[in-house]
Amino acid sequence: MNLKNIAGALFLTSSLLHAQKNASTFDYSDWKLAWEDDFNYENKDLDKQWESANHSSFNLYCSRWRENAVVRNGELHLDIRKEKRGGQDWTAGSVWTKKKFKYGYFECRYKYAGGEATNNSFWLMTKPRKEPSEGKIFEIDINEGHYPNEVSTNIHNWSDITVLPNGKKKHPSYSKQFYFGAKPAYSIQLELPVETQKIRFVSHNSSRFNIGEFRVYNVIESGEYPEVLSPTADQDIPGLINYARSKDATISSSGSFSKKASESNLVDGNPFSSWSTQQKGDKWVEFEWKQPIKVGCIQFTNGWRDKNKNWRSLIHQYKVQYLKDGKWRDISVLDAGADNDFSEEFHTYGLEWNKDELVFYFDGKELRRTKNEFCYSETPIWLSLALIKWHGVLKDDLDGKSMKVDYVRYYQKK
Repeated sequence: MNLKNIAGALFLTSSLLHAQKNASTFDYSDWKLAWEDDFNYENKDLDKQWESANHSSFNLYCSRWRENAVVRNGELHLDIRKEKRGGQDWTAGSVWTKKKFKYGYFECRYKYAGGEATNNSFWLMTKPRKEPSEGKIFEIDINEGHYPNEVSTNIHNWSDITVLPNGKKKHPSYSKQFYFGAKPAYSIQLELPVETQKIRFVSHNSSRFNIGEFRVYNVIESGEYPEVLSPTADQDIPGLINYARSKDATISSSGSFSKKASESNLVDGNPFSSWSTQQKGDKWVEFEWKQPIKVGCIQFTNGWRDKNKNWRSLIHQYKVQYLKDGKWRDISVLDAGADNDFSEEFHTYGLEWNKDELVFYFDGKELRRTKNEFCYSETPIWLSLALIKWHGVLKDDLDGKSMKVDYVRYYQKK
């Protein structure tokens, strides 16, 4: 991780990041290997165990074909190609096992394709059936991974559909995302206070993002500052002044999503509302005061929180700066993707599935445990690479990149 602080110190902690660097603690002693594919064979032999998508996917940026699923040097590569096929400008690959599986421990070791707008997935899904079965049509995303280092776990019930008043269809969905090297709330406490009339937050993130409740606090002798997610933060500590909400503060920005100004959400006192940036170009928000202020701490939230209280769409790169002698100088710089790039190193994603629970793992560490309420039928194992419209900007340098799979394994209880 690249963390640089010139005027102050950023205290960044992440238990998930710490877990990532430790050895796997998953206990295999209770399990026996029942099936595996390590892709140590010729490309033509992939068809013995796997089916392949051969069609367009108009909800995606790409169509998907068998030619994009290629076994090379003991790995399965799901290739991205910039080529016109199936009515689209890009192609990728998606495969699933001919064999179906049920309860057990599922594990896959793979690298992400190195770029935004990629969906790097290891998942289970029942195929539509004509005959009734013991369970519902469901999907379990063991990891729907997004570059550079987001792990996304999802459980979808596709059988129970509700039609909303606006005509849209909704199904029960239970999602949780994990970010390695980025977090939803930051408190940047300065070791040496700075005096300035301008503070700004800036990011080169290529797609839009959300930043919420930006606080610029005065110097407190005790060195104690409120919790970032406290809804009463400005009143939590005697003598605290939030300059961002002062009457002489003005706010300007690079723009807002759909040209609907939302900068006021940065200073409305609600840590769960936010400024949503424009889609393209550099993103920045600037605070200016008529007289110099002395800054001891800066706080803000990163991303947005959904109805299940999960934080979504965290960004991994930003700068917080102050203006001095006509030049912008760094207070804190974060580039959390630099040393946490899941396209550079293999990681292992796992799921323990039984009739009572679903337990998700990352590199042998438990990430999430939830009750199993509708996943009771056999399903193939799926490996898929997609180019998606909702997770970044599609760039030409994706051409030739791949999701690379080392192995897939299925264990049963002894």
